Amino acid sequence: MDKSADPCVDFYRFACGGWMRNNPIPPDESRWSVYGKLARENQRFLWGILDALAKRTAGRSAAQQKIGDYFAACMDEAAVELSGGRPLKPYLDRIYRMKSKGDLPEVLAGLHLVTGDGGAFFGFGSNQDYADATQVIAFAGSGGLGLPDRDFYTKDDDRSRELRARYAAHITRMFGLLGDPPGAAGREAAKVLEIETGLARASLTRTQRRDPYQLFHKTDAKGLKALTPGFDWDVYLKTAGLPGLNAFNVTEPEFFKELDRQWRSLALGDIKTYLRWHAVHATAPFLSSAFVDEDFDFFGKTLYGVPEPRPRWKRCVALVDAQLGEALGEEYVSRAFSAELKQKTLHMTKQIEQAMHDELVALEWMSAATREKALEKLRAIVNKIGYPDKWRDYGSLEIRRDDFFGNVARAKLFESRRRLAKIGKPLDRGEWSMTPPTVNAYYDPHMNDINFAAGVLQPPLYDPKMDDAPNYGNTGATIGHELTHGFDDEGRHFNARGNLKDWWTEKDAKEFNARAQCIVDQYAQYTIVDEIRINSRLTEGEDIADLGGLVLAWLAWKAETTGARPESRDGFTPEQRFFVGYAQWACENNRPEDQRARALTDPHSAGRYRVNGLVVNMPEFERAFSCKAGQPMVRENRCRVW
Repeated sequence: MDKSADPCVDFYRFACGGWMRNNPIPPDESRWSVYGKLARENQRFLWGILDALAKRTAGRSAAQQKIGDYFAACMDEAAVELSGGRPLKPYLDRIYRMKSKGDLPEVLAGLHLVTGDGGAFFGFGSNQDYADATQVIAFAGSGGLGLPDRDFYTKDDDRSRELRARYAAHITRMFGLLGDPPGAAGREAAKVLEIETGLARASLTRTQRRDPYQLFHKTDAKGLKALTPGFDWDVYLKTAGLPGLNAFNVTEPEFFKELDRQWRSLALGDIKTYLRWHAVHATAPFLSSAFVDEDFDFFGKTLYGVPEPRPRWKRCVALVDAQLGEALGEEYVSRAFSAELKQKTLHMTKQIEQAMHDELVALEWMSAATREKALEKLRAIVNKIGYPDKWRDYGSLEIRRDDFFGNVARAKLFESRRRLAKIGKPLDRGEWSMTPPTVNAYYDPHMNDINFAAGVLQPPLYDPKMDDAPNYGNTGATIGHELTHGFDDEGRHFNARGNLKDWWTEKDAKEFNARAQCIVDQYAQYTIVDEIRINSRLTEGEDIADLGGLVLAWLAWKAETTGARPESRDGFTPEQRFFVGYAQWACENNRPEDQRARALTDPHSAGRYRVNGLVVNMPEFERAFSCKAGQPMVRENRCRVW
C-alpha cells in the first residue's frame, strides 16, 4: 500500500502504490501485475514438476511420459539449434509444389491443421450453434492477419504507420532467413502487407464483434460456396477430415466475399508468398534462435516494449501447458488444490448467486416477464471450480524425446482434429477452455457456466489464512464479475440454455442500455497512455461485470457475516479491508508500448480504472473511508446496472 495517498483522492494508489513501487516490470515481460506474478509462481511450480518428470525414464504413467519427454525435447536447445529452419521445409515444399490456384484448398487445409485456426487467409473450427447450443457446428471466420488486430492496419496516425513499416521490415528479414535475396524479400513483404491490409479492412472491428448477432450467419454448403465460388470447399473439407459437411456459421460473410476477390485477382506467386510468410510466422518460436530472436524482436520488443525474451524454461513450461494442459493440470491439481478449497469456493459462489437472485427480485426497472427469464438463466448456470471432472485423453498423441518441432506439430494436429471431431457430435458440457494451472476465470455464454481454474484460487488472490473481508473483496468480486457476464451487454443476449435468443421486453432492453450507457460514458473519459482514451464500447462488458461483481461480493460478504462482528485489523475496519482486498488484485505496471497495443485489443480497462472507476459508484466505499462530496473518489451521478 501507499498510505501517504488519500484513499478518497486516488484509491488505486492508496491500495497499490507500494506494490507498484516494489514490483518493477521484469525484463522479459511487457507488463507486471499481481495476476502475472502469481502466474510466474505457478509456472515455477510447474517447472519443478516437469523437470523431475523429464529426468525420470522409468515409473512414469503414460501422461507423465508425454509431458516429461515433451519438456525434455523442448529444453534441448542444442538439438533445436542444430536443426535450424529445416523442420519448416515440408511446409514450404508443399507450398512450392502448388501448380495452380486450384491447389490452394488442399494446401490451406493442411496448413490450418498444423498451425491452428485463424492462420492463413481465414479461420476454420467448431463451436456451439448460436441458435441451438446443444449442437456443435463448423465455424468459418475472419483471419489471415499477422498483426494482433485489424485496427493496426487501418489506423492512419504517425505511430501506426511507423509500426507497419517496422512490421514490413520484420517480414523482409524473415524471408531472408528462408534464403530469399534482400530485394526479393522486400517486395514479398510489401505484397504480404498489401494482402493483409485488404483482409483487415474487410474484417469487423473488435467492438462490432461484441454483438453476437453480427457473428451469426448460418448457412449450408451451397451458401458457403456462393460466398467464394473460386474456392473448392469440398477439397478443403475432405483434407480437413470433414467430407459432406452441410451446416456452417460464417461469422463475417463480407470478409469471405473479399477473400474471393483476392483469390481471383492475386497471382499464384503472390498467394505462395503469403502462405510462406504465415508458415514461418506460425512456427518461428519453435525453430532455431535466428528465427526465435527475429520473431521476438518485432512481436516482443517493438510491439509490446519487452527488452528481453523469456528464458527457455518459461517458454517450454508454457508450451506444455498450452499443448498438454490437462495432463500437466492433473499433476498440478494433485499437489496444489484441495477438496476443502473447492468447497470454500463453491460456498462463496452460491452466496454470490443468492445475492444476484435477491437483486433481480428487487430490481425496480425490470418487468416481471424479463425477471422470470433472468432468474431462469441464473438457476441454470453451472459452476466449474478447479479442474474438469474428466481428464482429456492424449493416448493417440505421439511425443518423442528427440523431436521438439515434431512434438509441437503433432500436438497442434491432435488439437485441431479433436476440435473438428466435435462437429455433429453431442455437446460435452463438462469441457473446459482453460487449463487448471491458469491464473484466470471465465464465463461462457453458450455453455452458461462459470469456470474458475485452480491456478487463480491461490494466495495472494484467495488466501485461506486471511479473513472473509479481503477474500470476498478479491475472489468474491471475481466470482461476481464472471456471473455478471451472463447479464452484460453481450451475455444478456443468450438465454438459460445458451441460445442466442431475445428474452427481453423492448422497455427492459432500453432500461438496460440506458444504465450501461452511463458506464460507457464514464470510462470514455479515462486516458490510458499519451492521448489514447479507453475504447469504452470495447470494454463495456468487462466494466459492467467489474461493477456488478463488486456489488454482489459486498452483498454476499454482508450476508456471510450477518450476526458476526468482524474485527478491525492492521488499522483498517472490515469494510475498508473489503475494498483494499478488491483493489489489490488489480495492482500492475505497464510499458507504454503494451498500453498502446492493449488500447486496441484488450476488452479490459487498465487496472487503475478497474479500481477507481468502480469505487466512485459505490456509496459503501464513500462511507467506509468517510469521503466527502467533491473528492475525486465520490461521483455525484453514480452508475449502476445490476
